[in-house]
Amino acid sequence: MAARLSATGTGNALELRGVTKLFGALAAISDITLSVRPGERRAVLGSNGAGKTTLFNCITGDFRATQGTVRFFGENISEFSAHERIRRGLRRTYQISLLFTGLTVLDNVYLACCGVSRGRFSFRRPGRNDALMSSAEDLVRVVHLEDIRNRVVAELSYGQQRQLEIAMALSGAPRLILFDEPAAGLSPAERSELIEILTGLPRHMGYIIIEHDMDVALRVAESVTMMHNGRIFKEGNPAEIEDDPEVQALYLGRGHE
Repeated sequence: MAARLSATGTGNALELRGVTKLFGALAAISDITLSVRPGERRAVLGSNGAGKTTLFNCITGDFRATQGTVRFFGENISEFSAHERIRRGLRRTYQISLLFTGLTVLDNVYLACCGVSRGRFSFRRPGRNDALMSSAEDLVRVVHLEDIRNRVVAELSYGQQRQLEIAMALSGAPRLILFDEPAAGLSPAERSELIEILTGLPRHMGYIIIEHDMDVALRVAESVTMMHNGRIFKEGNPAEIEDDPEVQALYLGRGHE
């Protein structure tokens, strides 16, 4: 598994040039231009309505950009379907859980591994030496769910379900992962667990995280893009963003320390 996770390619992992998404006369995002390096860990922050989720949707192909280009490891994927982008190693989680609640933790991750494998789905039950089952077991350990791998998902806490979603996003050795508010609704203990999982991922594995919890975002990212009214407002490292007076005025408020 480690060998498969190490292939990240060369050049920028993601390049957006002038990406705009219109809904009628409304511009949800306007002229977004940014680059993400292989292995880079970036936070995209902003208040509700800033355009963060629309940006993710344009990257993943859930929405087609009205204007602009999206390149993934040098390839123009602007016209590709969401499925084609997944095949090239782009993954994402969603704000709303998308899990098979009647199956076990391990079964969910195994199915995710099957879904991105060349052979896709088979009607045969996996054997003891099944490579995809071995990968699923590895991913369950990565997200700290090995002790409950045989528990039905409906019995898990909300935080455990979010951990499971991360495991499923890691299936098939993705080259870049988009995490959409993974800390939303988590308790302080669960947020600490999330931080440990994200910072513990292999260093070559890049991700972009949308997050309202500034403390989580600034601890798991090495670069930050701030959005406001559908445009990029500020960019910098976590310390620069946290100390910026305009950022504090718009997003952090007086109580942030």
